[in-house]
Amino acid sequence: MNIRHHIFAVAAAAMFTTGAYAADIKLGLSGPFTGGSASMGVSMRDGVRLAAKEINAAGGINGNKIVLIERDDEAKNERGVQIAQELINNEKVVATLGYINTGVALASQRFYQDAKIPVMNNVATGSVLTKQFPNAAENYIFRNAAPDNIQAPLIAKEAVEKRGLKKVAILADSTNYGQLGREDLEKALKTYGVTPVAVEKFNIGDVDMTSQILKAKNAGAEVILTYAIGPELAQIANGMAKLGWKKPMIGSWTLSMASFIDTAGKNGNGATMPQTYIQSPSTTAKRKAFQEAYLKEFKPKNNNIASPVSAAQGYDSVYLLAAAIKQANSTEGPKIVAALQDLKTPVDGVVITYNKPFSATDHDAIKMKDVVMGVVENGRVEFLNAEDATPKKK
Repeated sequence: MNIRHHIFAVAAAAMFTTGAYAADIKLGLSGPFTGGSASMGVSMRDGVRLAAKEINAAGGINGNKIVLIERDDEAKNERGVQIAQELINNEKVVATLGYINTGVALASQRFYQDAKIPVMNNVATGSVLTKQFPNAAENYIFRNAAPDNIQAPLIAKEAVEKRGLKKVAILADSTNYGQLGREDLEKALKTYGVTPVAVEKFNIGDVDMTSQILKAKNAGAEVILTYAIGPELAQIANGMAKLGWKKPMIGSWTLSMASFIDTAGKNGNGATMPQTYIQSPSTTAKRKAFQEAYLKEFKPKNNNIASPVSAAQGYDSVYLLAAAIKQANSTEGPKIVAALQDLKTPVDGVVITYNKPFSATDHDAIKMKDVVMGVVENGRVEFLNAEDATPKKK
């Protein structure tokens, strides 16, 4: 009986390896594909799908096929925790891509850290994310999004240094994302000797920002600085218009979300934010190819990617992870981490060319010089400064 089982197993293995691929490499993919954060989650997921499809079409990773195990975390911390445990224990993923929401990442990635399975955060920006486990012998948490401690100084610089607006109000949502971002903003403003004249918060799902806006207005604010996501950001822009009080909005990268731009309409014009990626016809060949492939594959409304930053960073995150697995010639977590920390070959991404993006002490791929400022103009994000349209090499 045992011999028969052995013969069957050998035969099955032979059949499996004679196909195009030797084995599957299971990668987790976790993000909000429904709810208020969905435009980010779906764009990220589709960017990941596109990269995985391209890599598999080119022969996979060392002859092995990427298989994505996708789960909707609904932007809920407790759901993210359940998914992490399922992907680790049941699906046996070798790494996980994703996390849109800082709170979900902070709640969930400890399970990957304990299991020695790498996480590639491709959208969540909370500054602490890649340093959540400072005393661990090895850090399994990586990121290729611009952290808030890069974005906040750029927001402060635009408002105070470039525009000379020192009476600032901060409006931030009550999530981990909003409140950690607010802290980073206050730190950045302090370097200019600026204390906000008003600091207001609101909850996800709030549809009337009148009281927060009035407090900012009555305090003499010259500019509104934001840390929130699209639906609530639109309520701020529309609320200001309703009150007949037009002041500049400068905030985190989420002012580029379609759920802000479409809902705010003309009231969103002029909103300014840091960006790692802007969907634009005047760009590099690499970015053009990505945009064309994405539009052809997923057919987004009006040919506008709902969250271009999320799509591009999602796409690049797969190529970064694939490069590490290829270099390590292994799907073991510690070996993937070692490779990520010492990538021998540059990875030609759409956000940047990643040249030694990580080290043992720095798991954030995006640096200040990789981020540009975008501005909302008539339903889309454009480069605030035309010279930024051509990305720089790392």
